[in-house]
Amino acid sequence: MTTHAGSAGSVRKTAPPVEGVTPREPLAARIVEKLGGGLVRVLLLVVGLFWLVPTIGLLISSLRPPDEMSASGWWKVFSEPSQLTFDSYQKLLENSDITNSILNTVLITVPATLLVVIVGSLAGYAFAWMEFPGRDWWFLAVVGLLVVPVQVALIPIAELFGKIGLFGSILGVVLFHTGFGLPFAVFLLRNFFAEIPRELLEAARLDGAGELRLFFRVVMPLAGPAVASLAIFQFLWVWNDMLVALVFTDADSQPITVALQTQVRQFGNNIDVLAPGAFISMVIPLAVFFAFQRQFVSGVMAGAVK
Repeated sequence: MTTHAGSAGSVRKTAPPVEGVTPREPLAARIVEKLGGGLVRVLLLVVGLFWLVPTIGLLISSLRPPDEMSASGWWKVFSEPSQLTFDSYQKLLENSDITNSILNTVLITVPATLLVVIVGSLAGYAFAWMEFPGRDWWFLAVVGLLVVPVQVALIPIAELFGKIGLFGSILGVVLFHTGFGLPFAVFLLRNFFAEIPRELLEAARLDGAGELRLFFRVVMPLAGPAVASLAIFQFLWVWNDMLVALVFTDADSQPITVALQTQVRQFGNNIDVLAPGAFISMVIPLAVFFAFQRQFVSGVMAGAVK
């Protein structure tokens, strides 16, 4: 039993806490806790709605006639829903420059994503579990490439592609994106693969599995979240890229980002084509991200921190 000295020299005895009974929080603390949780949810909801406002506004604008878009804001559609029409999307599909650029974007993004995932997975496994001379130094060199900005390589790579005939082609853009996407891919996947228990790999080797069989049958099935996060990173970067496409593509190989910029430069406020084209360019990466957001978060947390 604990004693405390009082102000008048008296001794005050305090009862010991009863075992198994949790002290009840004060009423004010419980009210603050409940209000705090509710306020956080409301704040996150408001932030999410503000984040979606540009997307919603672009969608509504793409469904309005050009003269209505010039006369009033997109929010007027809530009082006059009869404005909504799909004429702009029909006109967009009749514009060969936009439709070809969407196809070019797919032809650039999909191979650049697949190559980074495949090559980065193989290299990450080699750095994590294979022994070869200078392995750690080579990995440090790969990590050092993460800080190299894209702008540094634009002119040298453009000169190289011009000499070998790849300048202005889709293949040249794919190779550029693949080269600059590999350092991050190797870094992310190597850290993820290094966390796989060694006993699991040794057991597979004792069963007669070679390195390739071990990689495809054991390692890759466990690396789903990391591979998914890497694929989303690469897909979003390549799909939304404009700088590299402006430098390395021509009129026949330009993606949607360059095609929309060209429409603005040539026709001014050509909103009946720009609005639906910009929405299509935005909604596809958004759909990919939200479809795989759980794998994205778990993969980043697993591979970025060891």
